[in-house]
Amino acid sequence: MEKIEQIIHSKKFKHGFFVAFIVAMTAWATFRFATIASENAREVFNIARVYNTNGTTVETMIAESKTGTLYEPLSVKNNRAYVSKSRAKTLKVGQPVGSGTIKSVSRGVDLNTGMYIVKTADVEDGLQFAEFTADGIFVPLYAIKNNQVFVVENGVATAHDVVIAYQDAENALVSDGLNNGDIVILSSINAGEKVQLNN
Repeated sequence: MEKIEQIIHSKKFKHGFFVAFIVAMTAWATFRFATIASENAREVFNIARVYNTNGTTVETMIAESKTGTLYEPLSVKNNRAYVSKSRAKTLKVGQPVGSGTIKSVSRGVDLNTGMYIVKTADVEDGLQFAEFTADGIFVPLYAIKNNQVFVVENGVATAHDVVIAYQDAENALVSDGLNNGDIVILSSINAGEKVQLNN
């Protein structure tokens, strides 16, 4: 036992162990670099390499001016609905609601309810939708963050400030900030990220 301890504590043993450790680490590093080089040469799938060269794959739409319809919900009872001031501003006489139309929108607040009265004609009781039809570029609401839309420019996600003229629960009519032919990104992305279109 003492002889083994003497061997272990000898300078010759320590030196030999150190040399063996260095040789093993060098061999491992060489093997690892050779493996990576082999993968690159064979173009083995590597998610980090794909991200760096091609960018993040995103869903997109082409911005184009067209006629579209947005829907404002109205709870109607006896051809009457009560809405807030901001919603009253978006409703117009003659606007279609369900099977009927809007007959009038009060200019002043109703003192009994604190709301604005919308009178309709030939509209069934219950939840109905006032239709707003317009020409312009329509974008899904989920693609708009803080009044910005991301557009693909030279393969990179670029933020565009947009003006929303009107919106419903799902879509927005963009009146400024987008042009026909712009590639609008629908996926979650950050400004400046390299992107690849999902074909």
